[in-house]
Amino acid sequence: MKTEKKMSRRKFIETTATTLAAVTVASSFVGFRPLSTKGKAGSLKFIHVTDSHLDLGKPQTIKWLEMMVKKVNADYPSIDFVLFGGDNFNNNAPGFDDANTFKKIADKLKCPWYAVRGNKESNPKPEGDPLNQKDFAKMFFPSDVKVVGRDWKLDKGRYTILGIDTTIEKQNNGVYTPETLAFVEKELKENPDRSFIILNHQVYSNFWKGTKEGDLHKYVLNNVKEVKKRLFGYPNLLLTLSGHKHLNNVAKSKSVTEVATLGFVVPQDQNNKDDHRFRYIEINDNKITQKIVSIV
Repeated sequence: MKTEKKMSRRKFIETTATTLAAVTVASSFVGFRPLSTKGKAGSLKFIHVTDSHLDLGKPQTIKWLEMMVKKVNADYPSIDFVLFGGDNFNNNAPGFDDANTFKKIADKLKCPWYAVRGNKESNPKPEGDPLNQKDFAKMFFPSDVKVVGRDWKLDKGRYTILGIDTTIEKQNNGVYTPETLAFVEKELKENPDRSFIILNHQVYSNFWKGTKEGDLHKYVLNNVKEVKKRLFGYPNLLLTLSGHKHLNNVAKSKSVTEVATLGFVVPQDQNNKDDHRFRYIEINDNKITQKIVSIV
């Protein structure tokens, strides 16, 4: 991943944001201004983009991702990194062509970037495509992360980001494997003074209040009760970041803030078909603020 020198910060005023650490979570508030916190151990600033679904058969998806990169470089020059939350490309081109195109565009970011797989990456079309989990790791896990099985770990100041692969090969649903559960729980237990952020694809709750069993099986982690029982009791688990459902949601589960970011390429609540969005997040001494950002 690229780690080019970041541009000096520009003063700007944004118009929407929310304080996630509050018990009552709002979607936005007026007058949000990113804080000058670069270099402080207790601060973190980053972008969460999920479900970009780059598709070589749909050139507009390439254009939108390029616009996102330009937007981030121009308006958020002091962020620590960008996190891509899965279904980054549709994995329906022969060989590695779509993966290479995604990486080429993401490498234009003027900050580090990191990615996890979604169901698209784990379910190649045509079946038997050579891009598998090991290939994904080789292409998209940079040298500054510690790789543990299918997952990775990144320390940044007092924060640790865990990139978790919750996919099931050739399926749309997801699960924490026993190995992943053990990995995450070990990290939480052995590092009580660090604050943890989990990045994965499938969501942790039925926040849209769906009633179809197949829908819930597809979108919500299939062993979410076990995951929450084992992990969400640790006070140092601060934040989870997911996508998959393409809907926006922010909620609290015990002390954990659960964030589902709307799909970048096809947000289900989208009226303007040319408007594609991602999430900007700041954490300062474990206090989280965020806002949705449009590329137009």
